[in-house]
Amino acid sequence: MREGGDVMITQRALYMRVKRKLAAKGEALRTLRGTRHEKDLGQLYITDLYTGTVVATHVDLESLGRELGVLGETEKVSG
Repeated sequence: MREGGDVMITQRALYMRVKRKLAAKGEALRTLRGTRHEKDLGQLYITDLYTGTVVATHVDLESLGRELGVLGETEKVSG
């Protein structure tokens, strides 16, 4: 715990929480490897598991975690 009652979690832990939540909705969180499509997709993007189409680009992990309800109000991301 840190000052003010904040709980620190790693980016990896948040990534896995988001990935599990999206999988339940038929979507997948992907990490871009290389720089060829970074301008178009960003470092993180979401695809539909059934069609393979990209459904979201330039994903902000912390914002998405809060939106999906997998990151609590008192949790902060370290790293």
